[in-house]
Amino acid sequence: MRNFSADYLRRTRAGLWSSREALDDLDLPSRERILDVGCGTGELTRVLAAEAGDCEVVGVDADPSLLRVAREETGRPVVASDALGLPVRDGGVDLVTCQALLVNLPDPVAALREFRRVASDAVAAVEPDNGDVAVESTVEREVALERRVREAYLDGVNTDVAMGDRVVEAFEAAGLVDVRTRRHYHRKVIEPPYDEADLQDATRKATGAGLADHETELRRAVGEEYDDLRAAWREMGREVVAAMRAETYRRAEVVPFDVTVGRVPVEREFE
Repeated sequence: MRNFSADYLRRTRAGLWSSREALDDLDLPSRERILDVGCGTGELTRVLAAEAGDCEVVGVDADPSLLRVAREETGRPVVASDALGLPVRDGGVDLVTCQALLVNLPDPVAALREFRRVASDAVAAVEPDNGDVAVESTVEREVALERRVREAYLDGVNTDVAMGDRVVEAFEAAGLVDVRTRRHYHRKVIEPPYDEADLQDATRKATGAGLADHETELRRAVGEEYDDLRAAWREMGREVVAAMRAETYRRAEVVPFDVTVGRVPVEREFE
């Protein structure tokens, strides 16, 4: 399981839940107790609590530093735990959720089996398809360079970060039934007038900080070429900063994500 900073989670998930339509299949108003596993800084936890009314929503994460942020920002109870050994009795909650967790686990089926154990009704996963991201930019070299970095990252990462349709297969392998999935799209646009987050993103490109978030995976894929890749990335970032100063920079990124829901069988049989 890879570790992510609170700032990284906020940047990558900003604006994802501006629309709640993607959560329709979770039937949130009917829920009494929800466990949000791998909650990170609590973005999804907060949305679940808002949509589920009086439902008890508990966040779970293995990283104590992220849990502190989640507790402060959501006001919801949190529990420190690994996804494979949840401190919850069999069928203790009616819904287990996770966001961008399965793609970061070496054995997502094992985690889903544990979710099935503690859920009395359903399990839901919100997972990005990192292999199908589309980028447009007025800085021409940004598109090609981001594609190169993304392909290297996919080659260097140790988990299936582009599961796509394989999420359904994982649900079924874990013994969940009536599995259904719907694809949605998170569109992130940068254009004038730029806000503070836009300026910070440009600075991270120009300094190479954004690439450093994934240095381990990229070095595993490209080896000694990483330093040249980082230099090209920083040069591209300086072009972005210059274009923003001239207010000519525009960028759009579309990240597909799948919301998959499976039901716990009435006949509960556990391995």
